[in-house]
Amino acid sequence: MLYNFFEKIQRKKQLSSLKKHPNVFSQNIRIGVGNHFVLDRNLRKVNIGHSADFRNYISILVLENASLEIGTDFFMNNFCSINCMEHISIGSHTLFGENVKLYDHNHCYETSPEFKVYSSKFNKAPIKIGSNCWLGSNVTVLKGVTIGDNCIIGAGCTIYQDIPPNTRVINKQELIFDSL
Repeated sequence: MLYNFFEKIQRKKQLSSLKKHPNVFSQNIRIGVGNHFVLDRNLRKVNIGHSADFRNYISILVLENASLEIGTDFFMNNFCSINCMEHISIGSHTLFGENVKLYDHNHCYETSPEFKVYSSKFNKAPIKIGSNCWLGSNVTVLKGVTIGDNCIIGAGCTIYQDIPPNTRVINKQELIFDSL
């Protein structure tokens, strides 16, 4: 019972932070428990369409000068994350299965004269996901990708190139059984 009380307070706090931010626009959204919205005070814009539904343990990060646009009737299942450093747009009537991840950036690195990965230097490119799309559980979408309208992305896919409209993408895995 006490847990439910704290969940309710946390939800109200998250909704309040969305409503108070001058560059965040949303209406009639639903959020579950354990959600975490990190919104830089100098973000460009966050626009969440009518009747968006964010289940539990969602993480949304929008940094300085970045923009996030989400259409109407959007659904995001448990444990998903959006990591926005430039621009991410998601169309209306799109749904995400559990643990979907979006990254519009990647760490910079060099290989010469020696290998080095930079922890706070990034390459960025926008992500655009069309309307009427379904991204299955454990899908990862990387920077610079456009997914057309009416697409189904199968569970476990890593999307690193554009997907044309009206396309189904399947992660073909093969189980190999050997006798011992």
